[in-house]
Amino acid sequence: MSVYRLNKLIRLAPNMTASGRYTTAMQPQRHNTSHSAQAADSPAGHTAFKTLAITTPKPFVFHVELHRPNKLNAINKQMWLEIKDCFEELSTNPDCRAIVLSASGKHFTAGIDLSDMMNLGQQLADTDDCARKGHILERVIKLYQDSISALEQCPKPVITAVHQACIGAGVDLITASDIRYCTQDAFFQVKEVEIGMAADVGTLQRLPKAIGSQSLARELCFTGRRFEAAEAHACGLVSRVFADKESLVSGALALAEQIAQKSPIAVQTTKASMVYSLEHSNQEGLDHIRWYNKLNLQSEDFAQAVAAQLTKDEKPIFAKL
Repeated sequence: MSVYRLNKLIRLAPNMTASGRYTTAMQPQRHNTSHSAQAADSPAGHTAFKTLAITTPKPFVFHVELHRPNKLNAINKQMWLEIKDCFEELSTNPDCRAIVLSASGKHFTAGIDLSDMMNLGQQLADTDDCARKGHILERVIKLYQDSISALEQCPKPVITAVHQACIGAGVDLITASDIRYCTQDAFFQVKEVEIGMAADVGTLQRLPKAIGSQSLARELCFTGRRFEAAEAHACGLVSRVFADKESLVSGALALAEQIAQKSPIAVQTTKASMVYSLEHSNQEGLDHIRWYNKLNLQSEDFAQAVAAQLTKDEKPIFAKL
């Protein structure tokens, strides 16, 4: 980059006060509030959830917990719906820049709630027509797929923090996230084959990409065998392992806070480009990021960040997006 360009960027950056700090007309609000799952208004602004607990422990960081501890956080229809609604709302919430997903109680999740599956079976039994049965199943499977995909489609980075059991639909859930941490006692299981079905809401598509090994992914999916935290770390499913749940959640929140301090334009564009590039050629990925950056490089975030790097000043404070 030329000296002329750098000088221009500094001029574009916010004016400096006498103390040497940058000022901006739109400074984000700093806050530290907590919201229970039964609160009248959720942090997302609209919905109160019954199967999720949501707090904002750090500025611009939302902590979402699976909250059916008495059912081992088994995912029932209501939780499927609420996961989708929650992440869709956080996608457009300007106070959210990073999300930590963990779980209350003994386990991360025991997977799909089988009592819900029994209810579905009863619904299917009410009709003898295979086409109509297929119609019912199509709607249910699509709903569950969209729920899991809401994590991937959310422009904000999602960090999952797994303790103890992460079974079946839990693997679907975490492989749709951006970063995965776990405890030493965590274990994982693609259990669908053991209940006579193929996983159909994301694991078969995302797990091989997450671990980078078709051979291992197929072994895990064909056998349904349990694998522990050490193997999950070795194969790349998780990037860090912590001693216990407390240090796990603390580490995940610290990472989320670090991400939330960056330009939301830069972070969200980075996620969009990386997700897009998973399914496209290198050249298509380059075209995609070029289209984004021909606008984003004109942003005040870019000017502020470059100016701060050049002057070794305090970290810039970025406006809400």
